[in-house]
Amino acid sequence: MEQGKTPPQTHRGIVEIGPTQLLINGRFQNSQSGKTFPTLDPVTEEVIAEVDEGDVLDIDLAVKSSRAALDHGPWSKMDARARGRLLYRWADLIEEHCERLALLESLDNGKPIKDSRNGDVPGSVEVIRYFAGWADKIHGKTIPTSGPYFTYTRREPVGVCGLIIPWNYPMNMAAWKLGPALASGCTAILKPAEQTPLTALYMGKLALEAGIPEGVLNVVPGFGPTAGAALVEHELVDKIAFTGEAGTAQIIKKATCQTMKRLSFELGGKSPNIFFGDVDLQEAVKGAFGAIFSNMGQNCCAGSRAFVHASIYDEFVERLATMASMRKVGDNFDEQTEHGAQIDQAQFEKILHYLDLGRSEGAVFSSGGGRVFEKGFFIAPTVLSDVKDEMAVAREEIFGPVVSVLKFESTEEVVKRANQTDFGLAAGVWTQDIGRAHAIADQIKSGTVWINCYNAVDPAAPFGGFKMSGLGRELGEQALDAYTETKTITVFKPSMKSGT
Repeated sequence: MEQGKTPPQTHRGIVEIGPTQLLINGRFQNSQSGKTFPTLDPVTEEVIAEVDEGDVLDIDLAVKSSRAALDHGPWSKMDARARGRLLYRWADLIEEHCERLALLESLDNGKPIKDSRNGDVPGSVEVIRYFAGWADKIHGKTIPTSGPYFTYTRREPVGVCGLIIPWNYPMNMAAWKLGPALASGCTAILKPAEQTPLTALYMGKLALEAGIPEGVLNVVPGFGPTAGAALVEHELVDKIAFTGEAGTAQIIKKATCQTMKRLSFELGGKSPNIFFGDVDLQEAVKGAFGAIFSNMGQNCCAGSRAFVHASIYDEFVERLATMASMRKVGDNFDEQTEHGAQIDQAQFEKILHYLDLGRSEGAVFSSGGGRVFEKGFFIAPTVLSDVKDEMAVAREEIFGPVVSVLKFESTEEVVKRANQTDFGLAAGVWTQDIGRAHAIADQIKSGTVWINCYNAVDPAAPFGGFKMSGLGRELGEQALDAYTETKTITVFKPSMKSGT
């Protein structure tokens, strides 16, 4: 792959930034400390804007605002259908602002504009609409119990929710949490990743325009050790939902052990993608390619371990490497670009570190293997072959455009090796033998198994992980469990006597 000094830069001046202040209690305001922090363009490494930095005092204001909105405002008490209509209106406004949000998402995140325009923004709209439809369908049951009792249940909002989201899919991750939280009647404080705060703030602006009451949604950008920790530890927060690294989730779990806050985590993965010898090779290679290189490999369920049957291994690697070398890397506002920049310097250096480990451990670099331009956080799509299970590149989450291709001989062997990981988020199985595919899906320890496809995510299908990959589920009806409490009510029924 050719390497130049810098990628061409187009259209960067046309993006309107939108709000950069904190959204607290229905208005945008400066941080209490007056501090700001820069959000950077991953393509140019230049500052896009200075964003107000939320801290302990700001989190306190936001939490108290959400608590007041929950306890005294209309949101949790309003007609559920009316709440759903407001969420539909919010989704409509996001859709109306699709182009501006897509430009803003790509500017802040580094992903290709066609991905933001065709995937991230419309995907966020669909998630919010899906949960808007659930708003008036969250209900309890009547239960036949023994004795002279009438028993029924209610589903009630869990309360004030602290939502901490990552930088890889900023809009989608906001929608995945805000959709079920708000549909359930909860109020929320959203803390976006410090790398990508701009679309979260703009979504907050549109929520106000949609008529969502003040305090129901607060957006407080800031850093994990300050804003994030303050949110986790605040006594008026009832629930924390976090997407990110397992190590951070462990810190959150320890910090909430005294308050017993409700928790849900969507964490990392080292997902196996298994290819048997009977596959359509062209389609299988495309499947392996998309599973790892979408979003520049910055995907929690990325198919980063490709297990390929020995009978097709060499040709599979050759085709995958050729496809990777042809992937167009460049400026994310170029309509032809397929592969943008990694999110920031830290992630860029982490990926390069793993590439160095791969070299030292003996992996073969069939394509890629380093940075593409002298400026910007660009890394070439990389295919590693002759990888062994014990290598760091096969065991640890790289979160970048690096796939380890491993050879296997038998079904029993590959299932065992696929499960030899602390993670369990997703997996893929590719074969024309559907019986074998279902049998393997039963044995793989992961929250999602795709058969002859990958990254097929839908708002109606639960998503989450086994083992170190998480706690609870997002999307689907099951996501509502994380944002509701079940209350049982039992009424004594006096026996009916004749003549009374």
